[in-house]
Amino acid sequence: MAAGTEIPVSEHLSKIPAAVRPTVKAARQLVKSVAPKASEISYRSEPPRSSRAMWKIARYAIDRANVVGIGTFPNHATLWFYRGRELDDPSGLLEGGGKDSRFVRLRSPADAERPVVKRMVREAFRLAGTPSGS
Repeated sequence: MAAGTEIPVSEHLSKIPAAVRPTVKAARQLVKSVAPKASEISYRSEPPRSSRAMWKIARYAIDRANVVGIGTFPNHATLWFYRGRELDDPSGLLEGGGKDSRFVRLRSPADAERPVVKRMVREAFRLAGTPSGS
């Protein structure tokens, strides 16, 4: 792949294992339905060699601020939140212990369609409209 070559999200989707592809598509549809004006930015990545490494597919930004991303593993998808530490999570769905980001594991398309997940995505885009740390 040439440096700077953009890989369309649709091309990534065609390479994702069939078992997890519907879940990634459901996550993508969720983000697009919550934030139709968000920029979809495809990662310039190939499937990882290790099954334990996440393959980052796309991230979604408002005014150049990354809000959420979608990645996949061989048997589940991941929806991660760049400012996940700031999200309200009474259900305890958020995982991860990084400085700011947190993620939700999606094992099926139905997981991406859960109201609590949709609420988190909506809240993440609301946060994007406020300065970090406020």
